[in-house]
Amino acid sequence: MAKRSQEDTALAKRELIEAINNHELSLGEAVRRMRKISGMNQKAYAERIVGIAPRILAKVERDEGNPTVETLNKIGRPFGYTAGFVPRTRGK
Repeated sequence: MAKRSQEDTALAKRELIEAINNHELSLGEAVRRMRKISGMNQKAYAERIVGIAPRILAKVERDEGNPTVETLNKIGRPFGYTAGFVPRTRGK
């Protein structure tokens, strides 16, 4: 993956936060974008940054499986996220 400039990384993070806050992404899509912003492949991000098996990260990115809260917290920690309750938006 090509190295992003600091400005590009900051913009990508702001766009990610906005998309998450607007409920525009599935969990897997959000995780995939977090990893891509970090500039790492699944194996590197899972093992070096998050501390989980790459196959678990791959399943989460595909919106498969049933990750534990602990796993979700590990995945979200580098971006300042923790697993928790999210208020529903109207009409859903």
